[in-house]
Amino acid sequence: MTSATTQIQMPRPMTVQEIEAACREFEPPRCEEYYNDAPALTLETMLFPLGFPMRVRTNSAEVLHLCKMKWGVFEQEFDADPLETHIHVVETQSRECPPAPEFRVVENMLLVTADADNFCVAQFPRGKTRMVVSSATIAHPTYFSQTFLEAAPAAQIWTRLAIPIHAACVAIDGRGVLLCGDSGAGKTSLSYACARAGWQFISDDTSYLLQNDDGRQVLGDCHHVRFRPSAAELFPEISGAEITPRALGKPSIEVPTSTWSTINATRFAQVDFIVFLNRRQPDVEDLVPYRRDVVRRYMRQNLFGTSQTRLRQYAAIERLLKAEVLELRYQSLDWAVGRLERLVREGH
Repeated sequence: MTSATTQIQMPRPMTVQEIEAACREFEPPRCEEYYNDAPALTLETMLFPLGFPMRVRTNSAEVLHLCKMKWGVFEQEFDADPLETHIHVVETQSRECPPAPEFRVVENMLLVTADADNFCVAQFPRGKTRMVVSSATIAHPTYFSQTFLEAAPAAQIWTRLAIPIHAACVAIDGRGVLLCGDSGAGKTSLSYACARAGWQFISDDTSYLLQNDDGRQVLGDCHHVRFRPSAAELFPEISGAEITPRALGKPSIEVPTSTWSTINATRFAQVDFIVFLNRRQPDVEDLVPYRRDVVRRYMRQNLFGTSQTRLRQYAAIERLLKAEVLELRYQSLDWAVGRLERLVREGH
């Protein structure tokens, strides 16, 4: 079969004289068919990424299987209008993995483009995401999942339902601590160390602040922990685990929290403390107040959407900033876990 790229090439239009000549010979002019749409979507399922309902329609049984592998672990938590994700699979002769995608935000749309046969458009106000991917992409499920499936509900959830925060989250008795910092600051290692010590585990790297909520409730993917390979030096139980290559970012070790019966994975927590991690000062271990203006800029910097959605996002962040804001300076994981437990249980 020809590819979508070939199909979209426009044929040369007939001249008026050519049409006249054809009509004189009582032969109707032959008009080439134009490429109108991707393949019809005949399969459908309902899934609940992060607990939000999302209807997936596609023409590929393999896509449905991969979607269920990605989001099937989540149950419905919110009564909201379903998001719509349409996934058209087109046949191509190539079986090579497509290149890493480019991401663009244009007004009320997120555009994800890998090549002419692999692209995604997410429209924020409508709650609808549509993508076209090649059969070659489906033959590389890790790439497909990381590049397209992760983006499918993300733009809709981020702009309409819950704000993404680059932070891990753990809790004791429902009192949550957001662990913030740049990539490599130690969010995953510290959140997992807390979970091993009996804390409730909500997320390891990205937490989501609910927009339509009067409080400071966050949720996360409590079903997985994504480590850097070097974390095996800290946690022997992940030694020898499979390393997952990534289209964007560094390789990781992804482990379901169900692997460990001692981990208490919890979907939600009310945030009482925002803690920025600082391991840049050797031989210094302390917990000190931190600047709210820095936190505000940190949380706002990756938001996008319409002017209306941005205002709601900013208002939710201001509610979150009513929590106590601190900086944790540490080197030892054990010390950090103990200091955070004292903070939550004693309030200082």
